[in-house]
Amino acid sequence: MHRLGILAAVDVQPNSVERTLSHLRAVDGPEPSTAAPLTLEDLYRQHRMRLVRLAILLVDEPATAEDVVQEAFTGLHRNWGGLRDAQAAVGYLRTAVVNGSRSVLRRRKTARDYTPPHTANARSAESLAMLTAEHQAVVNALAKLPPRQREVLVLRYYGDLSEAEIAEATGISKGTVKSTASRALDALQKAMAN
Repeated sequence: MHRLGILAAVDVQPNSVERTLSHLRAVDGPEPSTAAPLTLEDLYRQHRMRLVRLAILLVDEPATAEDVVQEAFTGLHRNWGGLRDAQAAVGYLRTAVVNGSRSVLRRRKTARDYTPPHTANARSAESLAMLTAEHQAVVNALAKLPPRQREVLVLRYYGDLSEAEIAEATGISKGTVKSTASRALDALQKAMAN
């Protein structure tokens, strides 16, 4: 693609965020069915990579994302006996990943107060190669959003969650989810226009 074609591809489109995160979700394939009762091993095998990719979009660091997901599964293992509904385990894991990612971002912010932030791009070359220039621009702009706005957009468009599910996973009201998503989309489009 020639230079003008690349620049045109990066032009801000109203549905860029949805297309990019939906594209990433499509790369993952359909979410595994949870019709039959699952063991912890089944959950790990079926959902681990999807949760890691979710965490990567939230914390922007593959190794840290792996740690967040491992902690979520460890917490589920500790509480497995007290789990009333095995089908709710995926929601528990998703919420644990969001909360773990928040903790990482809080610690990272505190650490930045004492040391200069690193500017290395933590995304793998393979993941960036799979994205078009427009998708790369969206993912880069997404990384610049405030954490709550990023969470809501990632859970909505990558996680394909409803407003109610996002509210449950993040611990905020449905109305806050809706207004945060609207503000996040506006901020994202402004960031991409610059």
